[in-house]
Order: sequence, then structure tokens, then C-alpha cells
Amino acid sequence: MMTADDIWAPLRAELDRWQAAGKTARFWLRDDDAIEPTPALEQLLKVTADANVPLTLAVIPASTGEALAARLADEPHVLVALHGWSHTNHAGPDEKKQELGAHRAPEIVLGELRDGFAILQRLFGSRLISMLVPPWNRINGALIAKLPALGLETLSVYGVAKAGSPIRLLNTHVDIMNWHGIRGGRPHEELVADVVKELRARFDDDAEPIGILTHHLVHDETAWAFLAHLLAETSAHPAVAWKSAASLV
Repeated sequence: MMTADDIWAPLRAELDRWQAAGKTARFWLRDDDAIEPTPALEQLLKVTADANVPLTLAVIPASTGEALAARLADEPHVLVALHGWSHTNHAGPDEKKQELGAHRAPEIVLGELRDGFAILQRLFGSRLISMLVPPWNRINGALIAKLPALGLETLSVYGVAKAGSPIRLLNTHVDIMNWHGIRGGRPHEELVADVVKELRARFDDDAEPIGILTHHLVHDETAWAFLAHLLAETSAHPAVAWKSAASLV
């Protein structure tokens, strides 16, 4: 059986390689589906604050309110991004889930985003960044060029940022959840391998920061343990800089 040292050794070795080369790897953390204060949110706020790691919460505007705004008021390490409108799937039963797809008229979808952004501006003020996080990380490509007119200057989805985007992209690359199996946290050795893969891909060109994606409302013990261990391993390492989304865009 692999020990914790065995599991995390590849990450330590890769970060030491970065340090020896005088390089610094940039990471950022995005957590999706925030609505209101919950015990899971408290755990997320604590683990990130303890590690001094900036956090971007993708908040669902149709379901949030003053309670979340009040709870985040004294959390200077937290920023808020727009997470669609109501996280409602409008795709067909044989399609991948989408709220911001081509299933409805563009003016309806954009109107919801405009309303949602206005709600978050009222609730969170300067804590809100001009970023759209589409539910399920999917959006109709025809809508992207129209986002700046709503005040949304950055788009955050999943995977390597594609060239030629009409607006800035700040993507995530490692999702700690297993959505297709037990719907819990993925095995730690698998996640460590993914993080190391992202680091190696950036050793000679780190133009795109590494985005870690979490979903606090559905974390199990495996997910929480990985996140805490990842932040502990990286936040103290001289070859790592955890960045806020605002500083990256």
C-alpha cells in the first residue's frame, strides 16, 4: 500500500525541480456552486485561510442572498464570480448538461446573466470580479463575444485555454471530484499525477496558471483531505505562488 509520502513524492520532486531552475509555478483556486453559508463552506473558508490561499467562489445569483454576503464580508482572501443564473439544465436528455447553451434565444440567456451580475454586484460589491463561470463549464460560443457588453471581461471554464478567444480566459485544469463514479473525491495518487502533469507542461512556458477546481457542497472526506494536503504541500514551497483571480486577469 502506498503511504502519503509515496503519493506526494512526485509533486515534491517536481516542485523542487522548479525551485532549482529558479522558476515559480502559479496556481489559483476556484470553487463552484456557492449559495449560502453551510458547514461545508465554513470548512472551505478555514482550509484556505489557514494556508493563506486566495479563493474564488462561483456563486449562483438566483439562489444566493444577504446571508452569504454577510458571511464573506470578513474574509479578505475570497473573491466572487458569476456562476450562470440558476444552474438549470436546458439541454436535452441525450446531451451534456448546459444552462448557457444554444437551447434558448441568446437575448434570454444574456438577460439572465445581466440580471445575475447585477444581483452579485449589489450583494458583494468590490469583492465581485468581472468573471463568468458557466455551469458545467459549458457555454454557447456565440455568446462569448457579447459578454464584455454585460461587464463580464473574463471567462473561466475547464481545460487548456483555447487560442483566439474574444475575451480573457482563466481556466481550471484539475477537478478533485469524481463525477462519473462514486461522486466523491478522486484518488489522491491520481490527482497528484494530474497536478504534476500540469506543472511539467508549464516548465518551459508557464503563461497559463494552473487552476484547481473544487465543489465544497459535495466534498467527502477524500476530497477534503486532498485539498488540505495540496494546500499544505504547495503554499509553503518556494516554487509555488497561489494567486487571486483578480491578480491573474
